[in-house]
Amino acid sequence: MKKIHFLTLFWIFFTPDVFSDEIFLSLKKSKVNVRYGPSFESPVKYIYKKINLPIKQIDKKENFRRIIDLKNNSGWIHVSQLKKANALIPLEDKILFKKPSNFSKPLAKIEKGRLLVIKKCQKDWCKIKTDKFSGWIKTDKVWGYEVN
Repeated sequence: MKKIHFLTLFWIFFTPDVFSDEIFLSLKKSKVNVRYGPSFESPVKYIYKKINLPIKQIDKKENFRRIIDLKNNSGWIHVSQLKKANALIPLEDKILFKKPSNFSKPLAKIEKGRLLVIKKCQKDWCKIKTDKFSGWIKTDKVWGYEVN
């Protein structure tokens, strides 16, 4: 019986987390090469031309990160082209509020697919900035931010 408990505890605490590499990041530059493999010798698969675009890291090998974007495109990007996540994309139309509350004054309607730069987050809300507006949106149904 002790052997079973020991094995169970060992498995719980020492099994590698399969999803530990999955985190959101953002593009650091306005032109970023995505490659077929994790090296500079690997050919360029496509090029992103949108600074702050949120992407999800799904694997890593040395100084390259395998990423996937909102449209399920994937490839390898060098870490020098990535930064901590600082943007999100709503997956549905959202209301921008003055404060982080549904009872706060609504400021604008944010259409799905728009790139929003994150200023700060708390609980289920993020303060974001667009070209014309700054305010709070709920973080449900967005790409680029996960509530911890």
